[in-house]
Amino acid sequence: METLSVILSRRATFLRQLLSLSLVLLLASTSVGCGISSNSGERANAPAKQTATPISTRLADGQYPVQQASYEDATGEYRLLLLNTGAQASVFRSTQLPMARLSDEAIAKGEKSYLQVENGKPTLYLTEDFRIEYVHTVAQTVENPQTGEQERVVVRQETGFWAPFAGALAGQALGSLLFTPHYYFPPVYQPGRDLVGYGGYGRSYGQAVDRYQQRYQSPPPEVRNRQAFRTTGRLRSPTYGQPGSSTRRTPSERSTGSGYGSSRLRSAPSTRSFRSSSPSGRRSSFGTGRSRSGSRR
Repeated sequence: METLSVILSRRATFLRQLLSLSLVLLLASTSVGCGISSNSGERANAPAKQTATPISTRLADGQYPVQQASYEDATGEYRLLLLNTGAQASVFRSTQLPMARLSDEAIAKGEKSYLQVENGKPTLYLTEDFRIEYVHTVAQTVENPQTGEQERVVVRQETGFWAPFAGALAGQALGSLLFTPHYYFPPVYQPGRDLVGYGGYGRSYGQAVDRYQQRYQSPPPEVRNRQAFRTTGRLRSPTYGQPGSSTRRTPSERSTGSGYGSSRLRSAPSTRSFRSSSPSGRRSSFGTGRSRSGSRR
C-alpha cells in the first residue's frame, strides 16, 4: 500500500508540472499573438508619406539640357522636355526628383539647366531664374451616384509658375546647400501669384515632408492626395455631374523668358504633352525668366 501511495503521489506531481507548463506556453503564445496584432495595427496606421516608391522614365546615364518643366501637385510628378536624347523619349517623367542650383561659376561658363542621370538616378540642376510650370489640382471627395462609392474627383486645375531658386531668398536661407541635391516642395499655392523659393526641403524625401508639415501644419498636396487616394479609391476627373474647369493665364501673364528655343512665348504648353504653339513651328519656352511677383515664404 505504501508503494502504491508513493506512485500515485509522483503521478500527481507530474500532472501538476505538466499543467503548469501548458499554462505557461499558452500565455506565451497569447502574448506573442497580441504583439504581432499590435505591430500590424501600428503599421497600418503609420503615415503614408514615405511609403510611395519614386517612379521615373528610364534614361541612359548622361547630361540632358532641359527646355521646359512642369510639376503637378496632385501626383507630385515632374515632366521635363529634354534635348539631345537621341532615340530615347524626349519627355522625361519622374516623382520625388531631387534638385540643385547651378553654381555661379557654371553659369558664368554658359551652362544652362539640365538633367543629370548617374547610375540610373536623375537629378535636376537649375539656373537661378528657371521657372517650372506649376499645375494645381483642386479635388473633392464625392459619392458616385451610380455606384455609391466615395471617389476623389478633380474639380478644376489652375496653373502658375514656381521658381525654386529665384532671387536672394533661397540663397540666404540655405547657403551652400543650394548647390547639393535636395528634395523640395513649393510654397503653399496662391491663385494668381508665382511661387518663389520652397515650402519644405531635405536631403531625403521624408525629411522634406516633415519640414513642410512643421511649417504649414499640413503635409504637402501630393502627400495629402496620396492619402486620400488610399482612403477613398481613385483620383480622377469627373465623368458625371458638372465637368471640371481649367483656369489658364492670359498671354500677358505668362513668362517671356528665353531658355532653349524661341525667345517669345505665345502660350504655355500643356502639361500632358509638350508641343509647339507657334504657327511657324518654333518651340516656345517657359523654362527661364524673371518672376515679377512671388509668394515669398
